[in-house]
Amino acid sequence: MKQPELGKRISEMRRAKGLTQEELVELCNLNVRTIQRIEAGEVTPRSYTIKALFEALGATWQNSEQEVNESKSKPVLTWLYVGFGSGLIYFFLSYFEISMEIEWMEGSFGNPLNFGLVKAGVLITFSLFIFGLIKMTSAFPNKILQIALWVMLIANGIWYSIDLISLATSIFKMEDYYFVKLATFGLAYGFMGAGFLCYKNLWSNIPQILGALGIVSGILIFSVAGALFGLIPLTLFELGELGLLIWAINKIGRTSSPDSTFSSQVTA
Repeated sequence: MKQPELGKRISEMRRAKGLTQEELVELCNLNVRTIQRIEAGEVTPRSYTIKALFEALGATWQNSEQEVNESKSKPVLTWLYVGFGSGLIYFFLSYFEISMEIEWMEGSFGNPLNFGLVKAGVLITFSLFIFGLIKMTSAFPNKILQIALWVMLIANGIWYSIDLISLATSIFKMEDYYFVKLATFGLAYGFMGAGFLCYKNLWSNIPQILGALGIVSGILIFSVAGALFGLIPLTLFELGELGLLIWAINKIGRTSSPDSTFSSQVTA
């Protein structure tokens, strides 16, 4: 049975039992927001959660009806692994890129091929890193963070494509637009930080710490003058994102249903 039929059936059984959503919460150890979203057809719970609801309502959950939520989690888990691996590579490549950019702007670095290869590597690995985080938001819903991540993904694709064009042609020079590029990434990082702040009770207060780091680094990078100082909170921010991906991989990989906590962890 799929949504929204599943939600309607659970709602009907609950009402037939004369139970409120709050009373059902006490019987199946879920939270009210989770049950509300399931009954509204907004989420498809895992079979463990469905079984707990059916047992609380005095009904039998047949194995033949267990949906393929587990199969849906597999591609998400794969993308989280890809995002984590790509994030590690990006983390080291980015520092080579920054040093090369400084030398290039000063005119002391003259190998556009090597610089272009590093730029291409950062473009690919950072894009996969961000996409892994986007996939994480499909398991731990957060609309604001998801939008912010898409904005960053698009900004990354545009600006690094421009970088590669500037290295391959003489149409324009990197120094002509570099400050605009920094300001754009500063805004994107600040937006991502605001998105992380929307998580509540997810892995202690780690998302709130990440959110603060993202906003601070975003402001410093946006100011351009404080961009170098912004690398300190930005480094901590990106290391925290890698840690959050590891946490999500472990969380989704567990056999117990995550639905009992997912909905209460998000405010947006």
